[in-house]
Amino acid sequence: MNWEPWTGCYKISDGCAHCYFYGPLAKRYGQSSIQKTDKLDWPVRKNAKGEYNIKGNKTLATCFATDFFLPEADEWRKEAWRIIKQRPDIDFLILTKRIDRFLVALPSDWNDGYDNVYIGCTVENQELANYRLPLFLSYPIKRRFIACSPLLEAIDISPYLHGIEHVTVAGETGREAREFNYEWVLDIREQCVTANVTFWFKSTGSLFKRNGIAERINPFKQGSKAKELDIDILNGTKLF
Repeated sequence: MNWEPWTGCYKISDGCAHCYFYGPLAKRYGQSSIQKTDKLDWPVRKNAKGEYNIKGNKTLATCFATDFFLPEADEWRKEAWRIIKQRPDIDFLILTKRIDRFLVALPSDWNDGYDNVYIGCTVENQELANYRLPLFLSYPIKRRFIACSPLLEAIDISPYLHGIEHVTVAGETGREAREFNYEWVLDIREQCVTANVTFWFKSTGSLFKRNGIAERINPFKQGSKAKELDIDILNGTKLF
């Protein structure tokens, strides 16, 4: 399930160039103004019986179609944190390319984090891994995961895997997607094995190179194609 308390986004780094939500060929292209949606209070809405519409023991992917740490959302984020705190029975997954803004508008009782909040840091190349991940590890966060998505080159994240619960890897989706090499995936998987971190190969992306051959993959088959390769290391971990 997805929770989008606001919408709209704009490019922050190279991984955004062909964004499948807001890139030049995407249906949301041009929606760069950040707007609060009517879903801000969605996790705490109740029915006529006074029960939450969203039952407990769910996972909500939060702002996966925008960015939780956009500066335009600083005031709304305060309310979002209050809502998250009201639902300790729901796991909130927050994935961001703006981890350097993490300390903005944190709730006063955050301390080292809420038990039901997973913060994910996106990295797409080595330069951004070396910039974002040391910041990510320096912040007070209980549950951390890394998303190498869209992965644009071979990267070494092994120096940054201490304190990380999970790593996800995916290629770029779209007609202009850049080539995504399976060797990069296997390399990150090996880094996770060494660090005893769970690993999920989420998606092949649209232009997937394996055994020296680059193949165009249908957008609706990219997840299943990755799953067929059977290289995930989950150990009971929920799929992020």
